[in-house]
Amino acid sequence: MADQKQILICEDEKPLSHALELKLQSEGFATVVAANGQEALDHLKDGHFDLMLLDLMMPTVDGFQVLQKMKDLPNQPVVFVLSNLSQHEDEERVMALGAKKFFIKSDTPLSVIVEEAKKI
Repeated sequence: MADQKQILICEDEKPLSHALELKLQSEGFATVVAANGQEALDHLKDGHFDLMLLDLMMPTVDGFQVLQKMKDLPNQPVVFVLSNLSQHEDEERVMALGAKKFFIKSDTPLSVIVEEAKKI
């Protein structure tokens, strides 16, 4: 399907990334999973994504660094940050770096994330 939206899931917690992948695919999205920030950056350089779901605390390269490094890429997806960091400063920082939405993982059902993804 040419009109299928591409979503990059950048999440190091395998159960959560798998749950997101299944839920999004069942809603008709194409998904690619990156287990750390460096993998996400590699995928972003090689492909086109409409949306990226980005965790902040990850091995190798964290979500803050991914947002920073994305500024140099030509095709930038919309970014939703999913994090357990609930500090207001963290939310302000990622929004300043270009994220569109900030979700606290423990407080946000997957269905809410999927509904927001559909709006993109």
